[in-house]
Amino acid sequence: MMIKKLLVATTALSLAGSNVAWADMMTALGAGEGQVDIVAWPGYIERGETDAAYDWVTKFEADTGCKVNVKTANTSDEMVALMNEGGFDLVTASGDASLRLIAGNRVQEINTALIPSWGNVDPRLQDAPWHTVDGKHYGTPYLWGPNVLMYNTDVFPEAPKSWSVVFEEQTLPDGASNKGRVQAYDGPIYIADAAMYLMTHKPELGITSPYELNEDQYKAALDLLRGQRQLVSRHWHDAYIQMDDFKNEGVVASGSWPFQVNVLESEGVKVASTIPEEGVTGWADTTMMQAGAAHPNCAYMWMEHTLSSNLQSDLAVWFGGNPVVPAACTDGSGMLDAAGCTANGMDIFDKVRFWTTPVSTCASQGECVPYYRWVSDYIAVIGGR
Repeated sequence: MMIKKLLVATTALSLAGSNVAWADMMTALGAGEGQVDIVAWPGYIERGETDAAYDWVTKFEADTGCKVNVKTANTSDEMVALMNEGGFDLVTASGDASLRLIAGNRVQEINTALIPSWGNVDPRLQDAPWHTVDGKHYGTPYLWGPNVLMYNTDVFPEAPKSWSVVFEEQTLPDGASNKGRVQAYDGPIYIADAAMYLMTHKPELGITSPYELNEDQYKAALDLLRGQRQLVSRHWHDAYIQMDDFKNEGVVASGSWPFQVNVLESEGVKVASTIPEEGVTGWADTTMMQAGAAHPNCAYMWMEHTLSSNLQSDLAVWFGGNPVVPAACTDGSGMLDAAGCTANGMDIFDKVRFWTTPVSTCASQGECVPYYRWVSDYIAVIGGR
């Protein structure tokens, strides 16, 4: 019911100015069209240019004749904007974007019968509510994982136990203040991280879901973020800029993705990551197909390719996430092993609070603050208002 209400509430806004034609679900595949155009998170689609050991594009192109073109996006809102513009076949959408894309008729229903490896997908993800509406699938799962706390190991000889190191002014283990040395994510969905922190530190607010906030709970989260604004050196959204900030700008703690942690560690930068006692938000990303995709056959070929155990294994190692094909943890097809899956959080699936779009009518308490207000209010917070 909540998903249906989200569709009703957002369709009118999403369709404004739309020139994307709705396509019926495909029932058969034909020859590839020669290319596939994808909007993806940084580090999601590698062809060996960053590290020769990580390449899951070159062989696909040789086998199918479909050239893979990638446009990197750093936030879910950026992905939605790009898909609204059209001109792409696929997007690796997180849960705070996927239902908006479905609601706006920006993506089409996927015929899982045309994806031979669908049966290998983790059952917990096959019918996940962020890509499944009324029993219809609007994408194939790609990767999932937690939003970790990345920290400088010189400053923190032991892993921080709490997110307080980025939310509240304090003296860090090296004897200096955290002011000007921490970061926050530049995206409205980060309000959920503040709400999650308050679930532990202000239980009297009665927050049961960080994505379902009444007016009082929402105000408390914004107040926490306004206080944090005095501490942060930057609200980051570009993964590579965040990495540079940890290397060169004195940043010592921030919410981050495992991708940045892995890259910095590979460069010898003294960082590590942890899951603090308050828990974590997280992302479960879905490859979704544009309603008016110009290269649908190549798009289906790519979706099938992404579910290969070898690709899932190497992607999980490279990005620091968890494969959507569980066999990739143990079958030895790539670089991943069971210990790596455990380290990436494979065993805490039920504890991760996955990104989802806040709606005005919510399951936990009836009326909640909808996402459009998260957008405008977080802009104000970042602007110091």
